[in-house]
Amino acid sequence: MPSLVDSYHVPRDADLARFICKVSAEGARLYRDFGWRRIRDPYAILVSEVMLQQTQTTRVLRYWEQWLERFPTIDALASASVADVLRSWQGLGYNRRALALKRAAEIVSEQQGGRLPRDRAALRALPGIGPATASGVMAFAYNEPAPYLETNVRAVFLHELFPEAENVSDREVMALVERCARMALELGVDARRWNYALLDYGVELKRTLPNPSRRSRHHSHQSTFEGSHRQKRSALLQAVMADPGRNTEQLAEVCGYPVELAFEVLEELAAEGFITRGNNEHWQITP
Repeated sequence: MPSLVDSYHVPRDADLARFICKVSAEGARLYRDFGWRRIRDPYAILVSEVMLQQTQTTRVLRYWEQWLERFPTIDALASASVADVLRSWQGLGYNRRALALKRAAEIVSEQQGGRLPRDRAALRALPGIGPATASGVMAFAYNEPAPYLETNVRAVFLHELFPEAENVSDREVMALVERCARMALELGVDARRWNYALLDYGVELKRTLPNPSRRSRHHSHQSTFEGSHRQKRSALLQAVMADPGRNTEQLAEVCGYPVELAFEVLEELAAEGFITRGNNEHWQITP
């Protein structure tokens, strides 16, 4: 199939129909069975989508099950303490996701009776829910066609529809993602099956070929954790969780950081709502 970004080639419905049939067949062959694919609970699916944003699937499996045991409903998460939420999240990284998920639960519990909205725009209005996460909930919980673009989906579109192109923008890819979501439904492939197929085929492509996503304008390598600012945030947050009430100097000593650096990071964590500073400069997890 010629590249769809070639200025002389306009993608035809027949091209995309063949693409949809191929991806659907590959998806059926490569299907991966996960717990969140066996349920329809929007909250549980939201948790899986948030965890999967920046964490490998094999790690998410165990954490997702434990999370739902600890916080089985939106109301349970909304009423939990920040400390409990962060403790349950430890090991997944990017702790902002946990805090945003709790804030979203608080809003839904208070304003919507503990039920996630069945509207993509309303989902996106909640903390921590971006376009891909909102589309994932729409597709996997409600079986509604939605423009779902994440790293594995991007790999499929680049490999199949942009085979020779470099520096492809997400705007170009998204136009085809939206078009194919509608066409797949017309061809009898529902939203869940279509997006599962894209995900599973994308994983296989990245496993067996040079990652097609490298030809995306938006491709970036994950920064090294060791020695990073993210590591310092994580270390100080864990130190506060382990022994609430330590002051800045004590936390700096425990983590092996200069006091000035530790204070700067602690202030950053406080501004984001993770921790609070009490009397005598003692730090604790936000209640």
